[in-house]
Amino acid sequence: MDISNYRQRTAVYPGSFDPLTMGHLDIIERAARQFDVLIVAVLNNSSKNPLFSVEERKELIRQATIHIPNIEVDSFQDLTANYVRQKNAQAIVRGIRSVTDFEYELQMASTNHKLNPDAETVFMMTNPKYSYLSSSIVKEIAAYHGDVTDLVSPEVEHALRSKY
Repeated sequence: MDISNYRQRTAVYPGSFDPLTMGHLDIIERAARQFDVLIVAVLNNSSKNPLFSVEERKELIRQATIHIPNIEVDSFQDLTANYVRQKNAQAIVRGIRSVTDFEYELQMASTNHKLNPDAETVFMMTNPKYSYLSSSIVKEIAAYHGDVTDLVSPEVEHALRSKY
């Protein structure tokens, strides 16, 4: 088999990850098995007021994914389609929890395809045990000193406890 023309399969998993949840981590682990390189890209959205800085989120993702060899962690402040092009990636990974997510994600996928037809969006269904889980829910539980042990990695749990 001649692999001289092999093109590394790279995907970008963009998101705010404020904070990274077990649902995100599940998608990362599964997507990393499908691509040679998975770039987990923290969106630096200046219109939001995040709990964690971009650098804190990147470091938490690095710590939680240290066991996955083909992960890169980065951040961006641009259109996803432009960032994907800049990284020479072929795919955008998105997790889907519900029909509501699907409707929004389909619209975003169509927009990204219009802006960058070379990148396909790959939808991954969230593991049912995380279908209710969101970063907002995790932050609310942590703010009231509830137990988030099963919702986030130990690193994220510690960081949440430090913030609240």
